[in-house]
Amino acid sequence: MVTVRDAGRADLPAITAIYGHHVLHGTGTFEEEPPTEEDMAARIAKVQGQGCAWLVAVDEAGRVLGYGYYAPFRERSAYRFTAEDSVYVRNDIRGQGVGKALVAELLAHAEAKGVRQMVAVIGDSENVGSIGLHVSLGFRQVGVLKAVGMKFGRWVDVVQMQKALGEGERPLPG
Repeated sequence: MVTVRDAGRADLPAITAIYGHHVLHGTGTFEEEPPTEEDMAARIAKVQGQGCAWLVAVDEAGRVLGYGYYAPFRERSAYRFTAEDSVYVRNDIRGQGVGKALVAELLAHAEAKGVRQMVAVIGDSENVGSIGLHVSLGFRQVGVLKAVGMKFGRWVDVVQMQKALGEGERPLPG
């Protein structure tokens, strides 16, 4: 049983540990130094301050299993109806539906806020878990940026995916 809820201050140690593992061992993020709890607190505050969601998935005991958030895709006003999602799951429970529950909730939240397009920028074209998760929720691949990152002594691609929310591009927002 997984519950998805807004992230709070008490979740910071778990969020920081989950992300730190991905920074040190994965190519889903191109960061190479794990951020501190204070850094993560600032990131959460910025996302939530923009009216976007930063969510955690917890088990019956309240343990954080993963987290996800969406934020504006770019700062320029022309992008105001487009957001980008990110999701990270504890390494020992990947592939068990936690990421899908988080992204599904992010999509619902974003659509309710008037977001019309959700973009996923996925580190590593070999990241079949994240790519498959997004495909299962209706995203389509719209591009691959070849060899744009260097991590662990190898070039890493970025896969770009997109999903229309609500009425998508039709009609124009009022």
